[in-house]
Amino acid sequence: MTVADLLAILFPQFALLHVELVRPAGGSVRVHARGRAPGAACPGCEGWSERVHSGYQRRISDSSVSGQELVLQLRVRRFFCDIAECGRRTFAEQVPGLTFRYGRCTVGLRKVREAVALALGGRAGARLAEHLAVGIGRDVLIRLVRALPDPPVGPVRVLGVDDFALRKGHNYGTVLIDIEGRRPVDVLPERSADALAAWLTEHPGVEVVCRDRARCYAEGADRGAGTATQVADRFHLWQNLGAAAERLVARLRTQWIPPLLEKEKTVLPEGQLAQRTRERHAAVHALMDKGMGHSQIVAELGLDDKTVRKFMRAVTVDELIGAGPTGGRQTSLDGHAAYLTARFNEGCHSALRLHKELAQRGLTVSERTVRRFVHRLRHNAAPAVRPPVAKVREVTRLILTHPDNRPEADQVLLKELLGRCSELHEACDLIARFASMLVNRRGSEELERWTSDAEASRLPELRGFATGLRKDWDAVMAGLTLRWNSGPVEGHVNRIKMLKRQMFGRAKLDLLRKRVLLSF
Repeated sequence: MTVADLLAILFPQFALLHVELVRPAGGSVRVHARGRAPGAACPGCEGWSERVHSGYQRRISDSSVSGQELVLQLRVRRFFCDIAECGRRTFAEQVPGLTFRYGRCTVGLRKVREAVALALGGRAGARLAEHLAVGIGRDVLIRLVRALPDPPVGPVRVLGVDDFALRKGHNYGTVLIDIEGRRPVDVLPERSADALAAWLTEHPGVEVVCRDRARCYAEGADRGAGTATQVADRFHLWQNLGAAAERLVARLRTQWIPPLLEKEKTVLPEGQLAQRTRERHAAVHALMDKGMGHSQIVAELGLDDKTVRKFMRAVTVDELIGAGPTGGRQTSLDGHAAYLTARFNEGCHSALRLHKELAQRGLTVSERTVRRFVHRLRHNAAPAVRPPVAKVREVTRLILTHPDNRPEADQVLLKELLGRCSELHEACDLIARFASMLVNRRGSEELERWTSDAEASRLPELRGFATGLRKDWDAVMAGLTLRWNSGPVEGHVNRIKMLKRQMFGRAKLDLLRKRVLLSF
């Protein structure tokens, strides 16, 4: 078997070539070849010609071989076009399935690069292409994606519509999905009724439109496909009910929050001198209880003999600690410490305000001194104690969870909350009924009765939710009855988020649109 035969087996497109030489060159493999056909067809008139005008050599990259770049040195002929009606006088030959006009790579390698660009984008795609020995720059990969033609839309019977953020909180686009085929059909640059209506007018045949509760999409579907059945997505219905339930729980939360336990009164703080006096008094009397005399205690504690004698004479430590705020040392706050402590217990914790009150009482003292005293009071104050209470999001999760999926601890907590709040019990009953109707798609049987009960309830949040259902009644009824939903649309919205992260926000909408439509 010759090298040419082996190349023809590994690369079927090489069967159209006459291979002259295969040689390694650095990190690549060079294949010198020329076309086998005696002539070529004119790309303008498709007329056959075998009259050679001239020739030249093309350097074309192909898929790698054993991790080495494969370069095709192809001798190409230029032919005369003898058809008088054709505007071309000469043309270059192309090898079918291998070369294309102005291409510096083979058709197969171009498809590989396009697949890499669609899957990974520019920078990541360039890194992978380097490992595959088909190196290409990130900008070239992006240009390849932009040059790809849009896929045909084809007939769409069930259309899914949803928005996605181009720049969250500022600009939004619209993605359109063929629900039956689960494929994206188009990406619109804005979220508006006009854009959706224009697309539906250009692509007739849509019978069902799956959408969220946005009014712009409802209006666009009415204008562009008036006969189509609009289906409100069940996920968005449950999401809207969950938002109403969270507002309801936030309003009722005060009914099950226990009152604060009574806070201990803050006592007059003792300074470092008072604490040291207590420690020394306790140490001296402990040694006295052991039978030690004055000299022995002086030697044991290393204190002055007069100090030890003073502590030995004091029966209680209160005889040594004065009544001042620092415990024995005279300060400018003597006589006013009790007043400051009482005001602090009443709730006045502002040092600036207490300083002004002392000035009104005729005391001249710096604000810094008052601030240090208040700081010690704050340090000694016992924090207010409140029994643990369930948070709003936690209670909302409890009432939106199926009873069979609630842990035992959650069931106990919910039972306790329902016993404290009758309105919450009524809300749980209505939410459970709506959930059963949504899961089993019994809208035609139960939606009217449920909406009437919600409107007659004493819960303003659920009354508002029911009013919203009335405004979009036909779509809600279809959503709770038909099998269609926006699940495929939500999946593609998540995929769009992934594509946006890959491109780091540097690409424009046209590139994002190409990758959404072609990388599916």
